Amino acid sequence: QVQLVESGGGLVQPGGSLRLSCAASGSIFGIPVMGWYRRAPGKQRELVALITRGGNTNYVNSVKDRFTISRDNAKNTVYLQMNSLKPEDTAVYFCNLNTGSSYWGQGTQVTVSS
Repeated sequence: QVQLVESGGGLVQPGGSLRLSCAASGSIFGIPVMGWYRRAPGKQRELVALITRGGNTNYVNSVKDRFTISRDNAKNTVYLQMNSLKPEDTAVYFCNLNTGSSYWGQGTQVTVSS
C-alpha cells in the first residue's frame, strides 16, 4: 500500500508563488514516475507536470516556464514550484505516483485571486 500526502496549497494573488510538496510512503520499490495533475472547476483533470526515474520532465504548455517539478528520491518526495501564478491556475492539485499501479493523493486546493 502506498500513501501520498500533499501540502503547500492555499490562496495567492496573481503573480505570486506557491510550492507544493507530496510525500510518498509505504511499499515503494524503485524510483517511480511521479507527477502533478489538476482539476479546475467545471473541467476535467489534466496533467500539469511529470518527472521520470531519470529526472526527465514534461509540462503542459500552459505552465511551461512558470512551474518547475523536482524530486528528492531519498525522501520519496516530489515538489511543484509554481511562479507567476494566474487565476486560470486555480484548481485542486493532485500528486500521482506510478509504479505500474497508479496512486493518488487527496488533493490540495490552489486559489489564485486578488
